[in-house]
Amino acid sequence: MADLLPAGLSSRIAALTLTGNAMLGAALGRLAAQCVRQAILNASNGSHAAGTPTPARPGQGPAVVSGGLRRAITHTTPVPTSFGGWLCFVGMAAGIPHGSTTAGRIGFWLETGLKNGSTYPFLIPAVRTTLNTWKFGPDFVGW
Repeated sequence: MADLLPAGLSSRIAALTLTGNAMLGAALGRLAAQCVRQAILNASNGSHAAGTPTPARPGQGPAVVSGGLRRAITHTTPVPTSFGGWLCFVGMAAGIPHGSTTAGRIGFWLETGLKNGSTYPFLIPAVRTTLNTWKFGPDFVGW
């Protein structure tokens, strides 16, 4: 293909591809940061002291007890993959303690359901909101 292109055009196409790929990684980083910000907002549905009833309602984000859950929400730096794409994770940081249980484990329970079946989702709604805000549309199934 390169031998069919005028001289210099193939190098310009290669340079544009590299620039576009770098811009895609930067955009993914901004998208991940926005997901984290929205998840922190979603995980701030009122506040209460430990051992007291929560003001949050099931189906909405959890209320703040100590702030450990909000501090544990993070994302990784986007890295290029071997197949030409980019990879970035948004979720709970590992190992941030909240008493004898990590904030990541508490976040998992809140997101997927407590013993009584109540859920207080904050991360998945944040990703959906961010993707819709970034004009991916409601039918976008994601990565």
